[in-house]
Amino acid sequence: MLMHNPPHPGLVVKRALIEGAGLSVIKAAETLGIGRVTLSKLLNGKAGISAEMAVRLSMALSTSSEMWLNMQAMYDLWRAEKKRKTLTIRPIHISSTIEEEAITATA
Repeated sequence: MLMHNPPHPGLVVKRALIEGAGLSVIKAAETLGIGRVTLSKLLNGKAGISAEMAVRLSMALSTSSEMWLNMQAMYDLWRAEKKRKTLTIRPIHISSTIEEEAITATA
């Protein structure tokens, strides 16, 4: 089940790095090895967390990369689900389910 209105992951990063650790945006960006503008976009919800950013955050904050990617995925999915009623998609009927195919492909 999706969380109702999850926060943008940038807000969590802001709370941890800027508010929690007391770093400036410039110092936090230097710590992560990224540009100030890149971090600023993330903190202000204008950019998402990439796989590489997840690794950087996990190293800096002693968390898992998966946590950051999952947080971003949940935020993105929540936003996409809000648009569900406006989409006009015709179901496609196939002989096996996508889940069965995924299980077979990973076995």
